[in-house]
Amino acid sequence: MSIQNNLRSIQASIPKNVTLVAVSKTKPVSDLMEAYEAGQRIFGENKIQEMTDKWEAMPKDIQWHMIGHVQTNKVKYMAPYVSLIHGVDSLKLLQEINKQAQKNNRVIDCLLQVYIAEEESKFGLDEEELSEVLKQVQHDKNELNHIRIVGLMGMATFTNNQIQVKKEFSRLKTIFDHYSTLNSKNCQLNILSMGMSGDYTLAIEYGSTMVRIGSSIFGGR
Repeated sequence: MSIQNNLRSIQASIPKNVTLVAVSKTKPVSDLMEAYEAGQRIFGENKIQEMTDKWEAMPKDIQWHMIGHVQTNKVKYMAPYVSLIHGVDSLKLLQEINKQAQKNNRVIDCLLQVYIAEEESKFGLDEEELSEVLKQVQHDKNELNHIRIVGLMGMATFTNNQIQVKKEFSRLKTIFDHYSTLNSKNCQLNILSMGMSGDYTLAIEYGSTMVRIGSSIFGGR
């Protein structure tokens, strides 16, 4: 199957209200352009340098999503153009994104990453930390005028145990629903980013509105 056929088949399999992020990390620009020619306009990368190189080389109507773990000292490289940062897992990182967005005269959309997996390797906020960050973001006196929290992101445990994955997705959806009534100028949660190539259909069943799919589009790494 070609990249275009893979993409069309996935596009046909997901509901209209679910946004598809084509995860293009490690793939050459020629592969991304195949997906672009098939109508894909949202690409997800997990390394800022690689994403910046691709942004410079590719058409400017593409939305670039940073889906990997973000180091604060690298934020400045993507601040001029990034559309959405998925993996915000600390107030310190949020403050740095805000600072760099301000320098570029932009407001950058962010998702807060919630730790739902039973794996040490995953990043994210626990529920207490999430509550604290959201309080800070909405605080009248905060200076976070150049970021906007638009949703939550989570990664399920990498396992064949469907019951466990369902439990983790269900938990994230419950947390998302709890905060979905928040409504301040820099905090309105309407995106729930969960689900990848192996589990996106399950994630959609549990309320995901954004899926991050790589190998099912571009083939293995």
